Amino acid sequence: MNLSIVVVGLSVTSSWGNGHATTYRALIEALARRGHHVTFLERDVHWYREHRDLTKPSSWTVELYQSLKDVPRRFGKLIRDADLVIIGSYVPDGIAISEWITSQARGITAFYDIDTPVTLARLDEGLNYLSAAMIPRFDLYLSFAGGPVPSMIEERYGSPMARVLYCSADTEAYAPQQAEVRWALGYLGTYSEDRQPVLEQLLLSPARTLPPEQFAVAGAQYPADIVWPDNVVRIEHLAPKQHPEFYAEQRFTLNATRADMRALGFSPSVRLFEAAACGTPVISDQWPGIETIFAPSREILLASSPRDVIEILRDMPEERRRTIAECARRRVLTGHTADHRACQLEGYYAEAAAHRRRKSSRPAASRTVQVAEESLQ
Repeated sequence: MNLSIVVVGLSVTSSWGNGHATTYRALIEALARRGHHVTFLERDVHWYREHRDLTKPSSWTVELYQSLKDVPRRFGKLIRDADLVIIGSYVPDGIAISEWITSQARGITAFYDIDTPVTLARLDEGLNYLSAAMIPRFDLYLSFAGGPVPSMIEERYGSPMARVLYCSADTEAYAPQQAEVRWALGYLGTYSEDRQPVLEQLLLSPARTLPPEQFAVAGAQYPADIVWPDNVVRIEHLAPKQHPEFYAEQRFTLNATRADMRALGFSPSVRLFEAAACGTPVISDQWPGIETIFAPSREILLASSPRDVIEILRDMPEERRRTIAECARRRVLTGHTADHRACQLEGYYAEAAAHRRRKSSRPAASRTVQVAEESLQ
C-alpha cells in the first residue's frame, strides 16, 4: 500500500518556537521509508523563514505558499488526487483551508490535532484553525491526546472516527551520545505563560536552593523580565540536531506541561519521547494518564514540589539513575518511535477508507432510516 499523502501543517521547515516541526519530520520520514509519497505544504512566514533548520528531506517534498489563494491555485490537483490529505492544528486560515479540502479531496481527509488539549479547551470560544462544525466533515480526527479523549471527540463533536496519534521520537536522530555532563537538570521548550509556573517550581526553585549545581533552560520567546538564578544558563534556541547533545549534558531533564495538557491528561509532549530516546532520565510534573506512557519510578520520575526535585538531584544513586534512563529508552523503542506512528496512521487510513466504502454502499432507504433514528437520540 503506497499512498499519496498531502500534509498541510504549521511548519516542518523550522522548529523555532514550536514542537510541530520535529513531530512532522519524524512521522513523514517514517512514511517515506515505508514507500509513501508525501508532500508537505507550509505557509511561508518570516519568523520561520529566518530560523529554518530542516536539512534536505530524504524522499519527500516541501512546498511553501504565500497566501490562502495559493492553496487551490497551486495545489488543487495534488489535493484532489491524493489518497490521504491531512491538515494540522494552528495552520493559518485553517478553517477556510479545511472547508476547501473536505469539499474537494477525493481521498480520505484527516485533521491532525497536535494541540488537542488547547483545541478542546477553546473550541467553543472560537479558534482560527478549527471550528466544531468542521469536525464531522473530516473522515478522521487524529488526536494528540489519548485515553478517553478520542471517544469524547466522536461523541461530543460528531467525528466519524477519532484516533490517538501521539508524537514520537525519530530514533535515527535522537539517540544517546557521549558528552561531558554539565548540568544537574535542564529543560528544553519554548516559553509558555501557563507552563512557566511549573518551570519555576521544578527547576528555578531547586536551582536557588542548590547553588553549587548548574542548570540550563533552552528555548525561544522567554520574556526579558524573567529573573534567572545565577546558576541557570539560558540558551535562546537549539536546532533539533543539537538536542541529543544537550540531553547528554544533563544528569536529568525536566518535562514541564502546559495547563490545558495537565487538565485533559493523556497528552505526552514530543520532548518527553525525545529525551527518553537519548537516554536521559526525565523528571516530570504529574498529569492523568502519564502512567500509560511511562511507568512512574521505573521509567520516569514524577515531582510535584521543589523538594521532590531536590531530593532526586541530591540523593539518587547513579546506578538507579542509569537504570531509569535505560528503561525509558527501551519503552520508546518498543512503542513510541516514528515507525510505530507511521504504522498506526496506515491502519487508521485503511479503517477510514473501509468506513467510507460501507457508508457509500448503504442503500439510500437505510441511510434515511439511520438519520431519522439518530435525530431522535
